[in-house]
Amino acid sequence: MKLLKFGGTSLANAEKFLHVSEIIEKKNRFEQTAVVLSAPAKITNNLVAITENTAKKEIALNIVDATKLAFVELVKNISKIQPNFNYLKIIEIIKEEFNKLKSIIHDIVCVKYCPNSIHAIIVSRGEILSVEIMKSILKAKNYTITVINPVEKIFSIGDYLDSTVNIAESKKRISAMLINNKDIILMAGFIAGNEKKELVVLGRNGSDYSAAVLAVCLNAKCCEIWTDVDGVFTCDPKIVSNALLLESISYQEAMELSYFGAKVLHPRTIEPIAQFKIPCIIKNTNNIKSHGTSIYLNHDSKKNYLKGVTHLDDIVMLNISGYDMKNINNITPRVFNIISKSKVKIILITQSSSENKINLCMLENKKNIFLDYLKKEFQLELKEGLLNPFRIKKNLSILSVIGSDIYKKHNIASKIFSSLGSAKINVLAIAQGSSKHSISIVVEQKNILNAIKNVHEELFFNNKTIHVFLIGIGGVGNALLEQISQQEQFLKKQNINIKVCLIANSKKMLIMKNAIDLSNWKNHFQQSNHIFNLKLFKQTIKKYQFLNAVIIDCTSDQLLSEQYTHFLKNQYHIVTSNKKANTATWEYYQEIRDTARKNNKKFLYETNVGAGLPIIKTVQNLFKTGDHLIRFQGILSGSLSFIFGRLEEGILLSQATKEAKKLGFTEPNPFDDLSGIDVARKLLILAREAGYSIELKDIKIENLLPKPIENKEDINKFLLELEKLDSYFLKRVKTAHDSGCVLRFIGTIEQTGKCFIKIEEVGINHPLYKVKNGENAFAFYTKYYKSIPLVLRGYGAGNNVTASGVFSDLLHTLS
Repeated sequence: MKLLKFGGTSLANAEKFLHVSEIIEKKNRFEQTAVVLSAPAKITNNLVAITENTAKKEIALNIVDATKLAFVELVKNISKIQPNFNYLKIIEIIKEEFNKLKSIIHDIVCVKYCPNSIHAIIVSRGEILSVEIMKSILKAKNYTITVINPVEKIFSIGDYLDSTVNIAESKKRISAMLINNKDIILMAGFIAGNEKKELVVLGRNGSDYSAAVLAVCLNAKCCEIWTDVDGVFTCDPKIVSNALLLESISYQEAMELSYFGAKVLHPRTIEPIAQFKIPCIIKNTNNIKSHGTSIYLNHDSKKNYLKGVTHLDDIVMLNISGYDMKNINNITPRVFNIISKSKVKIILITQSSSENKINLCMLENKKNIFLDYLKKEFQLELKEGLLNPFRIKKNLSILSVIGSDIYKKHNIASKIFSSLGSAKINVLAIAQGSSKHSISIVVEQKNILNAIKNVHEELFFNNKTIHVFLIGIGGVGNALLEQISQQEQFLKKQNINIKVCLIANSKKMLIMKNAIDLSNWKNHFQQSNHIFNLKLFKQTIKKYQFLNAVIIDCTSDQLLSEQYTHFLKNQYHIVTSNKKANTATWEYYQEIRDTARKNNKKFLYETNVGAGLPIIKTVQNLFKTGDHLIRFQGILSGSLSFIFGRLEEGILLSQATKEAKKLGFTEPNPFDDLSGIDVARKLLILAREAGYSIELKDIKIENLLPKPIENKEDINKFLLELEKLDSYFLKRVKTAHDSGCVLRFIGTIEQTGKCFIKIEEVGINHPLYKVKNGENAFAFYTKYYKSIPLVLRGYGAGNNVTASGVFSDLLHTLS
């Protein structure tokens, strides 16, 4: 015997009803099959709405008509597909059921009250009709059917709306039935009967509970719960896109997951199958090839002891405290007595080591009931001041990590707290050890989604994930995205996963909650309607608090650079090719670094000086080991390196500048290169790295352009006016050549901290003599490198090398 249960989403329309009938047929070929059915999707909600509108007769009757119409349409569509389906008989049954409903509504409108006994009758109509419809479908396929009436055979005790099944009595009643072993057995879920043989319902997840009970009563070998998901996941896939499907979990783990909010099975459903050791499998009607998740007693938990991250929302924490509470007799037993009397489910209890405080976590909608009991019990202690007024903290959530013998794993708690600390999420309470299968923490509800994402990422993935927010998609930004896309598979082999969540330029931004598809990002970007401005960007990044989030600035924007401390405070690393922040005032330069240190975040800017060359890291490592600068000379501009190399070959200044711009060596406006200001910024950054607290104005720049240039803001006019200087530079190049030298635009830092930039004639023995064609070169004379300088040389311009430098910094955020 196998028991199948189908939920409402599996029965949402005619096609799905018939699909379910096919699943039943296939299962029945191998062994006798029993089936428990829910109401079709949304039907129960409609029926509940009727009970909520009994004082408004017209509204209630309209809902009845709409629900009836939904069933009529459903069976009409089934009759179009399924031959021999007894459409007319089912229509009569539907009419009869809804006429009864209308009669009931007339009665309760008169008394303006809907008793629970009537409420149960109304909300259970969907399950009853599901059984009638499925019976007709299977009969049309020539199967014989036995329908179990749950009101007669499933005996329960308790409320009309939340009753508990007496399994022993129910099993006795069903065992007495004479069921042909060739029959398919059908039963409506959610419904049972009390000692008066009245209809009652089984509360939340009642149909699943019915299935578990019937599986026990029929001695089923297995209970399959068919729904609209592939099984049980390590987290809600709607929250965490890379949640993993679990092959198997134990009964106890399933209980813990369910208790702490996972939509697996209600604990009441698990209890019967656990007690009688009946395996349960969660299956997907939309993906029957999926193996689903098996729930049973002995599963292999040694390999994958972690099972999931789940949460409960709308939690309040009630605080009972007193100055000398430990001397008040029997406080704790009295609190537990209140829990028993009030029947309020307390989800977590924590007590301080000093014994002057107890915290109780419960659902928000139960707090007033519990508080009334509490005030009554402790009215004397409150009056005498032995207890403080009870305090309630609202808008909380409980995050729980579930696993087999999780309390034995020494590193789990540390990983949880590390991930929450990185996301700046405070833990208000923790419960570990009360269950060997879970660790639970209380956080503010506004932080729960970020908490879940970070904890899940930390616990379930060995790979390190970087979440990228890129601003600037010019040459460098574009090249960076291409490089990240190309390296995706290689990095995955290194357990590194880069997710680009936002791409922006000065006008708009493309945002994806999980990750942007880099193979087609340009099309998606064009279609995006998200406007970009700093205010909106700051609001956007506040919503995304990942364990390792990085803002990449590939612009030259001054305003953006002024927001770096704000980004760091909001737990974002910063990687930037924008030199504006590092060349701002010394105070802001220091503030950025202080903020990064305080927030344990990285501020990386290797490309500020040498594009892809490791200049900044080399300098920092030298000085960390006790070295100090004696003198520095360097060619710090790839564009000017290229231009002066071409001058040496007899090319005119204006032509060489155009070539450099075309190759992407220059700044967007070549005037920034030829004015020397870009070199001055790089020299300032190097000087500051060497420990000199100087400002940009302290750097002396020899005017590269001897004559003032008008229209320097207009790039095309600037390039035309540059032709006026061609003859001047031809003469200077010739003069240097006649002396066996070449012209180089060199930045210098003296030991005194004096910094200057000028055109120099250098001979063949100078370390910068052969540097041209877009190369940068950096010659460091230090305590460790005196007579022969440490020279770093390579391309210092171009989109690809600059992007690779940014990429390298991005990967360094993981270290």
